[in-house]
Amino acid sequence: MRRLGLTTVLALLPAVFGLAPGASAADPAPADLAFATDAATTTPGGTVRLSMTFTNNKSYDVLFVHQTIQPTWLTTQRPDLKYGFTGCTLATAAGSAPCAGTGPADLGANYGATVPPGQSRTVTLTLRIAADSGCNGDIGFYSYYYAEFSDATSISGGPVFTPETRVLCA
Repeated sequence: MRRLGLTTVLALLPAVFGLAPGASAADPAPADLAFATDAATTTPGGTVRLSMTFTNNKSYDVLFVHQTIQPTWLTTQRPDLKYGFTGCTLATAAGSAPCAGTGPADLGANYGATVPPGQSRTVTLTLRIAADSGCNGDIGFYSYYYAEFSDATSISGGPVFTPETRVLCA
């Protein structure tokens, strides 16, 4: 009984003094959604390309993605800012391909079919600023997404915010 007590005390000492091995780093999120723009500023009548990259960090295929995109609250407070999405492309190994659709309804379908483990898909939306748009305001968006994997698991993410584009007066 004494040996068992001594063994227990010796095993607990490293934990008491902080010498026990720490927990390993957390695994990355099963999926990531990242945004980038090709310009931080534009003028009325200009365009900005908004790229969305969906990355599968899991060891199973992504079978389905649903994504929404909406203007931020501050963007909606400037009714003089006029803009719209006018184009959408999916980057593929063979070059760009048109998307299935644009707008805030279901951007996830535009990422193509299956996204294998460790791979990414990038969809680029063209944001056109109206020629009669107001100036000196920022246009920004946020997005939520939902993905289903081939191991029957799913993940929800968001809000993920886009970089803001400043509309300048020329």
